[in-house]
Amino acid sequence: MSTTLSRRKLFKAGGGVLAGAALVSTAAGAQAADQGAVNEALVRVWYGLWASQRDWAPYDAMLADDFAFSSTNGEDHIGKAEFKANCWAPNVNLTKSLDIELIMSKGDEVVVKYLGRTTSGKGFRNVELLRVRGGRIESIECYFGGKSTFPAAVEAQKT
Repeated sequence: MSTTLSRRKLFKAGGGVLAGAALVSTAAGAQAADQGAVNEALVRVWYGLWASQRDWAPYDAMLADDFAFSSTNGEDHIGKAEFKANCWAPNVNLTKSLDIELIMSKGDEVVVKYLGRTTSGKGFRNVELLRVRGGRIESIECYFGGKSTFPAAVEAQKT
C-alpha cells in the first residue's frame, strides 16, 4: 500500500479539513453566542431587580460567592458584604428603575449602559462590565457617567 499522496489528493484532503474546521468554528461560535445570550438574560434580571426588589436575598443569590465589585468611586474588588453595605443598601430604596439602553455580550462578559431613575425622578447614567461564571455574577466594574452618578449621590445634589 502506497502512502504517497498526489497534489490533487492532498488538495482535496486540505479542502475537507478546511471545511471541517469551518464547521467546528461555526459550532463553537454558536455555542459562545448561546452562552452570551444566557448571560445577557441573567444580567437583564439583575437590573430588573433594582426596580422591584428591596430584599437582599435575590441579589445575593445572583452573585458568586467570591463576587468582586470595583468602581471609579474608590471601591476596588470589594466582596459581597462590602458591596451590600456600601453600594446596595444606601441606593436600593432610592432606585426607581435602571433602564438598559445598550447591552452587549461576548462569552462570559456583558457590557451594559443604563439610565437610572431615582424615586424622586432624578436621572443618572452608568456603564458596567459584568462577568458571569456558572450562572452567577462573578464581578461588576462600574464606570459612572458623571461625578457621583448613583442614586444616593444624585439625590443629595441640589437642583
